[in-house]
Amino acid sequence: MDINFFKKIRILDGGMGQELLARGLDPAGTLWSAKALLEKKNHSLIEGVHEDFVKAGADVIVTNTFATRRLRLKQNNLEDKFEILNKQAGEIAKKIKDKYPKILIAGGLPPQNTTYSSDERDENDIHNNFKDQAKILNPYIDFFYFDVLSSIREISIAVNSVKEFNKPFLIGAHISEGTSLPSGEKLSDITNNIDCKNLLGLILACVSPENFKKNISEIKSIGYPFGFKLNAFEKTKITGGFTRNFKKSKSGNPNEFLGVREDLTPEKMATFVKKFKDSGATILGGCCETRPSHIRKMFELK
Repeated sequence: MDINFFKKIRILDGGMGQELLARGLDPAGTLWSAKALLEKKNHSLIEGVHEDFVKAGADVIVTNTFATRRLRLKQNNLEDKFEILNKQAGEIAKKIKDKYPKILIAGGLPPQNTTYSSDERDENDIHNNFKDQAKILNPYIDFFYFDVLSSIREISIAVNSVKEFNKPFLIGAHISEGTSLPSGEKLSDITNNIDCKNLLGLILACVSPENFKKNISEIKSIGYPFGFKLNAFEKTKITGGFTRNFKKSKSGNPNEFLGVREDLTPEKMATFVKKFKDSGATILGGCCETRPSHIRKMFELK
């Protein structure tokens, strides 16, 4: 693909996991969006979400692989399903691309341990986790998307893990609040610590519009195409950590402990997006609790 793809305004899709739940998927605890891959009868749900985001104007769809990381499946005694579930996610996304050939598929590589916190495990373990998932997705995708990573070390390991596939990548860094990654590091230090040869751009992933606003000057100063996947959660920094809260939740839906903002209607979110676009953002998209109606409003700004 063209390494300059994101120098023009492009629309990413919205939140797959929360949209699946909104359409009736039983989350089955921490399996979350991966539950839709376990039973073939639910594959049409994934297809429908992908397709509705495309119909709303998305130029890029992300594979449904946020919850198919090896450790998440191991927690649910399903590690033996790691290869087949990731393969099915790639196949389903490719099925939508066959129907809409102009779209691109991003291979979603999530944090390989817990969400919204930096992975402090051994470097080789993290590297192998990323590489194993990337290898399965590689035949189906146009580029890799590092989704909601929380430290420069984690991002660097992820970038090195996909080098052998020689595909472009988009970085989705996360900031829960303020202007620093959960690791305490700054966005502007990311590109000084990675090989940028195949870097498509840098976005803030699963952040509130207000949080992105605080960081727009710094992310713009880095010099690569930039943007966001905005969420509609009330918070992403939580006491006790994401995984512990997830395990304790009664519904198996993270919005139980993260909350949902009722004020971020598609129209309201679009007012933020317009300001960010006017400031130079070219990568526009949504994350958790953003629906096709939100993406359509973003597309109308294109």
